[in-house]
Amino acid sequence: MRIRLALLVGLILSVAPIAPSFATERYALVIGNAKYPDADAPLKEPINDARDVADELKRYGFSVEVGENLTGEAMRRAFDKLYGRIKPGSVALIFFSGFGVQSSRQSYMIPVDAQIWTEPDVRRDGISLETVLGEINNRGAGVKIALIDASRRNPFERRFRSFSAGLAPVIAPNGTLVMYSAALSSVVSDNGGDHSLFVQELLKEIRVPDLMAEETLNRTRVGVTRASRSEQVPWISSSLAEDFSFIPGATGRPPGPAVATLPQPVQPIPDPVLPPPPRYNPPPLKPVDVPAAPVEKPADNNDGSTAVVLADDPTIKTLTAKLADNPDDANALYRRGQVYASKGAYSLAIRDFDDSIRLNPKDVEAFNNRCWARAVIGDLQAALKDCNEALRLRPNFVDALDSRGLVNLKSGLAKNAIADFDAALRINPRLTSSLYGRGLAKQRNGSISEGELDISNAKAMDPNIVKEFADYGVH
Repeated sequence: MRIRLALLVGLILSVAPIAPSFATERYALVIGNAKYPDADAPLKEPINDARDVADELKRYGFSVEVGENLTGEAMRRAFDKLYGRIKPGSVALIFFSGFGVQSSRQSYMIPVDAQIWTEPDVRRDGISLETVLGEINNRGAGVKIALIDASRRNPFERRFRSFSAGLAPVIAPNGTLVMYSAALSSVVSDNGGDHSLFVQELLKEIRVPDLMAEETLNRTRVGVTRASRSEQVPWISSSLAEDFSFIPGATGRPPGPAVATLPQPVQPIPDPVLPPPPRYNPPPLKPVDVPAAPVEKPADNNDGSTAVVLADDPTIKTLTAKLADNPDDANALYRRGQVYASKGAYSLAIRDFDDSIRLNPKDVEAFNNRCWARAVIGDLQAALKDCNEALRLRPNFVDALDSRGLVNLKSGLAKNAIADFDAALRINPRLTSSLYGRGLAKQRNGSISEGELDISNAKAMDPNIVKEFADYGVH
C-alpha cells in the first residue's frame, strides 16, 4: 500500500585495465541462494546459475569463491573474505542469485535464514548492495560491476506496508557497472527451467570476443528483452571511467548488430510500463466523489513539535543534513518522507512527497505514498487524485490499487474498495493488506461470511494487520 519494499539479489564485478594477460588480479564471489524456509518450494535456478557463472569467470582469470544457500553469518564472512583479498586496482566480482528486497530505495540481498516481518528486519538480516559496492570501492578496486539476478516475487513482501516490488536504483561509486535482471521495481517469475533467462543470455554474450563489458551487458539486455517478448527488460547503469572486458585482450570492436541497437556508454534505463498480467482484467472504475463525512484522523497536527521530537532520529538527522547541502536531493526527500510516514508523522511525510513530486512529476512511488498518507489522515479527495495519477503513470501498480482500496474503504464506497482490492489480489494473492481490507469492505457491503473468511485468512498471514488498520483509522 505505500512505500514498497521489495525484493533483491546482487553480483559485483570489479575490474581493471585490460591486458593480454591476467596481470590485474580478478576476484569473484558467486552466491546462489535457493532454499528459503519461508518460500513454498526451493528456487530451481540460483544454484545452477551460480555454478555456471563461476565456471565461466574462472576461464577468464577470476579467482572465484562460490557459496550456496548461505545464511546471514555465512554471507557476511564471504563478503569479508572478498574485501580482504582486494588490492588497489584489482578486480572484484560478486554474483548473487536468490531473493532480493527493496527497502527505503536500497536493494538488499537476502540470506536463506532471514526472518523478515518488518522493514527494520530487512536492514538487520539483508545485505545492502550499496554497502557492498562502497566497501569494495574503499578497498581500492579499480572497476566494480554488479550483476543482480534477484527481481523475483518473494515470500516476505506485504508482511509490512512499506514494501516496493523489485529492486531500487543503486547509488554506486565511480567505476561501477550495475545490471539487474529486470526493470526497477518490477519482478519476474522463474521460468520453470534449471537456468534463468538472464543468466542464459549473460553467459552467451560473455563468451563473445572483442566486446567491452558495457557492450556485453547491452547485448544481454537486448537478448533477454527479445526472448521474453518485452516482459522482462533488464536495467543497466554505468559509471565506468575505463575500458574493461570480461575476456582480457578485447579490442572493443562490436562484432554484431545487436550492440549497434543500443547507445554507449550505458545510462540508467527508466522503469518501463510492463504489460498487465494476463489474469488481471478488472472492470474500469468510474471516478467517484468522496463524501465529505467526518473522518477519524491520527494525531499528527502539530508539525513543529513532531519535527522536533523526530529531529534526533539518526536516519532523519542524516537525511536532513543531506537536504541542507542540497535541497533538491530527490532521493533524500523521498527517503525522509518514508521515515516520517513509518513513524506516524504523516503531514511531514506528505511535505517531503510534495517536494519529490515537484522535482519529478512522474515519481509514481511518491504519488502512491502521498495517496496512502493522505488517506490515513483523512484527506480523501486529494488521496484519490494521487492514487489515480499513480495508476495512470503505472497501470496495474499493485500498491496504488491497494492504497486506493483504503481510500474507498474510508470513504464508505465498499463496492469500489472491493474492486480495487480484488484487482490487487489478482496480481499478488498474498497481499495481506488487500485481503484484510476486502474482508472489511465485504462485511460493510452485506457479505458477512465472505468478509469474515478474508479477515481470518489475513490475520493468519499477519497477526498485526488488525492493529495496522486501526492505526489508519479503520476498524
